[in-house]
Amino acid sequence: MKLHNAMWPGLVGKEPGTDHPPIALDRMLELTVAAEVNGRKFDGVDLFIFHPHTDPDGSESDIRNMADQIAAKGLKVGSLVAPVWPGTVGGTAFGSDEDRKNFVLAVEKSCRIAGILNDHGVRQSGIIRIDSAGGVTDWAKDPAGNTGKIAATFREAGKVAAAHGERLAAEGEICWGGMHSWKAMLDTLEATGMPEVVGFQADLAHTYLYLMGYNAPEAALLKEGYSDDEFWAAYQKMTDALRPWTFDFHVAQNDGTVHGTGSHDKTGRHCPANDPNGKLNIAKCATYWLKDADKRGMKHICWDGCMFPNETLESTGTWNEVLKAMIAVDEAL
Repeated sequence: MKLHNAMWPGLVGKEPGTDHPPIALDRMLELTVAAEVNGRKFDGVDLFIFHPHTDPDGSESDIRNMADQIAAKGLKVGSLVAPVWPGTVGGTAFGSDEDRKNFVLAVEKSCRIAGILNDHGVRQSGIIRIDSAGGVTDWAKDPAGNTGKIAATFREAGKVAAAHGERLAAEGEICWGGMHSWKAMLDTLEATGMPEVVGFQADLAHTYLYLMGYNAPEAALLKEGYSDDEFWAAYQKMTDALRPWTFDFHVAQNDGTVHGTGSHDKTGRHCPANDPNGKLNIAKCATYWLKDADKRGMKHICWDGCMFPNETLESTGTWNEVLKAMIAVDEAL
């Protein structure tokens, strides 16, 4: 399995003019290339299709120049994060007609860029990442109706993706309405009904909170103080339900708490790979999600460390620990 690093931790939760400003794409690439463990390095990166890393409306020349920049560092491109949120290109998948139209537009713009990267040769696999781009409180005002709207929006976006030869994967996070529990996520995917085109992106940090039912107590599979046997039984139930839909995978760690800013409020906390408070056996948990991954067209895995402090992101040691954890996942498969 190829090992990729995510570029969006340099952007998500970052604000210009503060002590945690955005980190440029070139710097994130430098940090990625510098990591090495026993002679093994990252094979590629996954990208966020938004400013300042990537202009969703960038010219073909601009996108090819970025591709050249990445390829020159010996890296490939894998999955792309579509700018589906209000304030970027998109809008809430269960919002107004305009919101939903903009959501699909964000996917279309991402698919265009994916096509340029594919033609260039720097990208040969991966998916387009989406979520519902709306909060749990708003979704809960009409659960059935809003899930139906999300499914309809996802279907329209799926048609666009399929026309470009792409697949969509919805990242399950407890902060996104209709995706905030393992059961709600499954309901949304089944309602969408496009299993070959619209699937799931599993993140170890986020899906740990699925087990605990943080935003959906009725869907909790574990209670505080659980035993090892109880944990693995619950993990099996969750992964058996969502694994058949899983097109993309994020290696991560979680300490059992939530964290976030803005629209990402109260989502699964990403911790350093070697965090002493980490709740997950990263390699073992990953095997539950990645069983038969090749049959689902998965050719790479990606690290996600969203909302790490800049000081942590700028440390070489951080990326060596990340790479070490990812190699352990690969060796466990």
